[in-house]
Amino acid sequence: MTRNPWPGYLLTLLGVATLWAGVGLATGWWVESLAALLAMGYLWNEYQLWRLERWLRVGRKLDPPISRGVWGEVFHALHRRQRRQRERRHRLRRVIREYRDSAKAMPDATLVLYADDRVLWWNNAARHLLGLTWPGDEGQRISNLLRQPEFKEFLDTATEHTAPLTMPSPVSPRRTLELRLVPYGRNQRLLIARDISRTQRLETIRRDFVANVSHELKTPLTVIYGVAEEMGEELAPEQPAWAGSIRLLQDQSARMQRLVQDLLTLSRLETGSLAVEEDPVDMKVLLEEVCAEAQTLSGEHQHRIELDAEPGVFVRGSYGELRSAVSNLVSNAVRYTPAGGTIRVRWRADAHSARCGVADSGIGIPREHIPRITERFYRVDKGRSNATGGTGLGLAIVKHVMHRHGGWLNVDSEPDQGSTFTLVFPARILEHRGGSSNRHLAFTGR
Repeated sequence: MTRNPWPGYLLTLLGVATLWAGVGLATGWWVESLAALLAMGYLWNEYQLWRLERWLRVGRKLDPPISRGVWGEVFHALHRRQRRQRERRHRLRRVIREYRDSAKAMPDATLVLYADDRVLWWNNAARHLLGLTWPGDEGQRISNLLRQPEFKEFLDTATEHTAPLTMPSPVSPRRTLELRLVPYGRNQRLLIARDISRTQRLETIRRDFVANVSHELKTPLTVIYGVAEEMGEELAPEQPAWAGSIRLLQDQSARMQRLVQDLLTLSRLETGSLAVEEDPVDMKVLLEEVCAEAQTLSGEHQHRIELDAEPGVFVRGSYGELRSAVSNLVSNAVRYTPAGGTIRVRWRADAHSARCGVADSGIGIPREHIPRITERFYRVDKGRSNATGGTGLGLAIVKHVMHRHGGWLNVDSEPDQGSTFTLVFPARILEHRGGSSNRHLAFTGR
């Protein structure tokens, strides 16, 4: 703790004043003695103030001028503060240097962008992956350096939750980059580019393998199913002991056919081998068809399926893909809702989007499983999934259909309280037309 200099200073001042009072008493020059004392005090303080100003302005020494009393404490206090500030600057420089060294060592290209998207700084990987050069590109707008139209749109519309952009590297078209924009600080953003060429090649090999195997399996499975049907019609009535085995053969071959068909559909959606159609699809009519089929699927389980669809709202897209997505959600609701349960299908639109929701009163999904349920073959309850005859690919198909239409899938579920799956379509692919006023329909088993 800093020592208080004022008691010592006041004692010294009192001693000097007593001494000069004695001199004035001895000589009789009271006024002259007082004037001399005040002049000496003034000159002393001016001298110390000059030393302080010179030390702060032009001094190169770390140590302060030597002095005593209050001025000595002032010099030492300023020296201590200077030293602490110097240490803080050194620590800050070290942290910045370590941050930059670590950022330079990252294999991913990292760029710091100002609020107006001018480039402030980048690491070494950005030079190799994006072709930036120092110092020529410093302060340039990133849209002037990366001129791909898809990147310009991504830069203008990206938010914290926007999906990454995949595009070829401007340095080498054989390289594929995944770009993310991360907001931070005061209206600044980090642009991070990762080379995913190897991952994409492996994913392409996997998709091609699955598509080829599925295609090769399709014909023999059709033959097996056909033979099983023929055996069921001709052999089972004559050999009742074989009826159970023949029925099992039919069921399993039909299940394998569904699996192969789903694999082929998913492979086509993943590869994007066909462009997305832009035909206007009447969602109300589509939902009525799907709900009618779902009631047939429900059969003896007697589910109540309620449809509340806003008429006159069309989606520009592929009728087949949209029907597949909605059908997968509704059929899943039928499979996982106990007999006699209720399934509600709702279609609504506003100025920003349209939503197709499928809510059931089924078994629900534990929260920890929700992030993974759109993965291929992922099952929350494997035993129940096998019993219901699902392929494990339905939600993966739904996710890819929505991605191809610029939308997404929301899931809200709690165990034993049912689930709600919502397809969200952006406003740019919607059309509003006049429609019938009949919005509410109910489908019940007989």
